[in-house]
Amino acid sequence: MEPDQQRPPSVLQKSVVVFSKNYLPVSRVNIRRAVTLLVAGQAEPLGFIEGAIWQVRSPSFVLQVPEHIRLTVSNPERLWKVPPVNRREVLRRDGHACQYCGSTRKLTLDHVIPKSKGGPHTWDNVVTACEPCNLKKGNQLLHEVGLVLKSKPKAPTHPAVAFAEQFWKEHPSVS
Repeated sequence: MEPDQQRPPSVLQKSVVVFSKNYLPVSRVNIRRAVTLLVAGQAEPLGFIEGAIWQVRSPSFVLQVPEHIRLTVSNPERLWKVPPVNRREVLRRDGHACQYCGSTRKLTLDHVIPKSKGGPHTWDNVVTACEPCNLKKGNQLLHEVGLVLKSKPKAPTHPAVAFAEQFWKEHPSVS
């Protein structure tokens, strides 16, 4: 094969959207995991949603793997707990940017309502702030200093909910 010719992408590099038993999009898995779920009888193809269908061949049979599958086992949702408030998670939630000015340098954590004034150490009271904004705010409330939050702080959402929201944004015609 000449270097300038490209091979068609391997079927094994494709991914499949997995729906729960209630038809809610749960995750995206690689085609190998999808084949395992289909062969084990833990999932079924969703034929009413338009999408690609790939053939996976073995010496003994050919399996049609659609772009969307539905779990058939009653798998109770794994218990998910909101992660604890910590620097890494708050920085991730806030996109590694100061929630007052947008800076991405010298980041710290700030309590919107200072702890000394009764502010709790919770997801809706802790934000990412750069050192200059944190020093400017000090031990005061936002309106006392004239600072405004770029976005309202909130706890992270369940990963399945976040995936479902993203899926419906990307596939409005499916719904």
